[in-house]
Amino acid sequence: MRRRPTVRIRPVENAVRTAQDWIVLYSQTHQHPVNRMCHTIGIPLIVVSIPLFLILIVAPALWPLPVSLFVVGWLLQFTGHCFEGKPPEFFKDWRFLFVGLRWWVAKIRGRA
Repeated sequence: MRRRPTVRIRPVENAVRTAQDWIVLYSQTHQHPVNRMCHTIGIPLIVVSIPLFLILIVAPALWPLPVSLFVVGWLLQFTGHCFEGKPPEFFKDWRFLFVGLRWWVAKIRGRA
């Protein structure tokens, strides 16, 4: 009897995904309305804080603003995950850290 060749399937973590695939996966793991609301507010706060950290190079006295935005943004995200009842996806796959903003844009456009 001839043996069939072994087919190796790459684990999901290493699969090549499109930007839309990532957004769909992100949406599937963010179903609770409170979690979605927390992410809708928290993601832009984090995004706005990042360039403000760069401004601290020339205006160090402004440090409370980006720090506050960053911390509040992450607190909202983790609060949302308490309502969802599961940990953030980036605990399993760090690439999800870069999906949130794309999900937010898709949500604002009515596509997520």
